[in-house]
Amino acid sequence: METITFMREIPIKKQADVFIAGGGPAGIAAAVTAARMGAQVFLAEKGQCFGGAAALACVPAFMRFSDGEHFLAGGIGREVFDALYGPDTDYTSVEYPVNAEKLKLIYDKMIMESGCSFLFDTQLLDVQVQDGHIQSVILKGHEDLFAVTARIYIDCTGDGTLAVKAGASWEKGDGEGRMMPATLCTLWNGIDWDRAVVELRKDPDARMLEQAFRDGVFTVKDPSLPGMWKLQGPVGGGNIGHVFGVDGTEEESLTKGILDARRRMPEYEYYYRNYLEGYEKSGIVSSASVLGIRETRRILGEYVLSEADYEKHASFPDEIGRYCYPIDLHAVTPDAEKTQYDEAYQKGYGKGNSYGIPYRCLLPQNTDNLLVAGRCISTTREMNGSTRVMPCCFITGMAAGTAGALAQDCSLRELSAEVLRNALREQGAYLPE
Repeated sequence: METITFMREIPIKKQADVFIAGGGPAGIAAAVTAARMGAQVFLAEKGQCFGGAAALACVPAFMRFSDGEHFLAGGIGREVFDALYGPDTDYTSVEYPVNAEKLKLIYDKMIMESGCSFLFDTQLLDVQVQDGHIQSVILKGHEDLFAVTARIYIDCTGDGTLAVKAGASWEKGDGEGRMMPATLCTLWNGIDWDRAVVELRKDPDARMLEQAFRDGVFTVKDPSLPGMWKLQGPVGGGNIGHVFGVDGTEEESLTKGILDARRRMPEYEYYYRNYLEGYEKSGIVSSASVLGIRETRRILGEYVLSEADYEKHASFPDEIGRYCYPIDLHAVTPDAEKTQYDEAYQKGYGKGNSYGIPYRCLLPQNTDNLLVAGRCISTTREMNGSTRVMPCCFITGMAAGTAGALAQDCSLRELSAEVLRNALREQGAYLPE
């Protein structure tokens, strides 16, 4: 491959105490928390709204906020939950439909009232780093390049982009580099919810797939179908169809994947209208502009949270939160055999059970002023199947924002776990003794 040398001087447009890359649930939690604690915060979001997958990829549901007894995503997660669903709503359910437009406004209000500085349409391009210490980040606005300097940097990109460019160690996918499939989420109308099956776990949308396979409806015989979530009136949000072999960190792979997803979506529209009750007059109104990505990189930190920790409901002295979502690994190929985790997911984690997440999972190796939060925190692949969902991103994002605000006069690794945990408790985090 031929190369060129590209050099230019660019302005330092922002100087902050804390820089945050990514405005999904982790980035929102980190930014609002740090700003409320008095830090000067700048957040860069590559889209034109906050919310990450729920807003940009139209993911139609939040997974559980609670272990069935305790509200685990306390603090920022609780604020979002109360604003979206109401403070008197039962918080022990395992899934909640997302009103994306309402959620965007909630995030806008939280960020703006916190005093956080931010820009949309602004993408991380590169990092200037020396001996593990980030000196600045290089960003691309709508047209121009500029730099931002900060004392602490927080990677909430989901893909671990900032951390990788800063020299952090990482893993991606399974032992062969394969990742969970992506999904092109969709918005549907014309659903008769009185006749359609709402309780997906009792009678899933996949119940007629085998017949549809025999009838030649699908070009890819994907036996897994997460299904449709009831939204407002006759509207539904579709987490429907898998796109296999997509690498969410490579533009060529993403391009091929979303083209394939759009090409195959009419097959699912035909399936729902002709094989499932209540969907006879339904149809796709719109599809997301980006793929929903379940898995890419995991940044290796000072501790790697594992399935052994999940099994024993682990606790840690530097615990920054607890979570409980079952290990949820989607098959990497349509013909993959079921694993122990498929059965464990259906069984659930058990009411009142949770596992701890240590602060060390947010501290990437080979760096000294960087934190990670959200989907890319330090876990095994199996454990990432639990920690990757949005309520857990609120937990790790709030912890990263708190640590970033506290570490203005000390290094991130010198920060006292007791001080950090007390600060999190004061903000509503669930941290039992």
